[in-house]
Amino acid sequence: MEIIQTGLPGVWQLTPRRFGDARGFFSESWNRRTLRDAGLDLPEFVQDNHSMSGAVGTLRGLHFQAPPHAQGKLVRCGRGRLWDVAVDVRRGSPTYGQWHGEELSFENGRQLWIPAGCLHGFVTREPDTEIIYKCTDHYAPDCDGAVRWDSLGIDWGAAVPILSEKDAAAQPFAAFESPFVWAAPA
Repeated sequence: MEIIQTGLPGVWQLTPRRFGDARGFFSESWNRRTLRDAGLDLPEFVQDNHSMSGAVGTLRGLHFQAPPHAQGKLVRCGRGRLWDVAVDVRRGSPTYGQWHGEELSFENGRQLWIPAGCLHGFVTREPDTEIIYKCTDHYAPDCDGAVRWDSLGIDWGAAVPILSEKDAAAQPFAAFESPFVWAAPA
């Protein structure tokens, strides 16, 4: 597995190897031992989510789940293509308010590890795009929150995205009071 640290501390790009032949391919998308041996010890996952967006330009985010049920996410694209974004909102972090974007697709097989303390969002770039992600805590509606997608200067590549009511009404980043605190790596 190829493991690359992005410009945001704790946000990693993971690209599993694919072994292919005339039938297709096999890929091991998650292996705790492989990641630990490479020095990346991710928390335990307790929930898997799978979402499908029919139209190109569907934007979901920027979402977070606050403590005590903050979620880290290991995100991949099962079908299609999307632009996936993580925003560091850990108060005291050297990259607070900065974002990292990555194209995830069925073709490239990339994954993005997004730790708790980051906003997460994506926009679809192909019809019928599926996103699959593992979470480190269960969904807790009382801890669910969102920051407006267009309040951080992120280049989504979609002039007029398709939004949910929740995402269209989300608070701007300037009004967001982050519940997350930076803990420098030991």
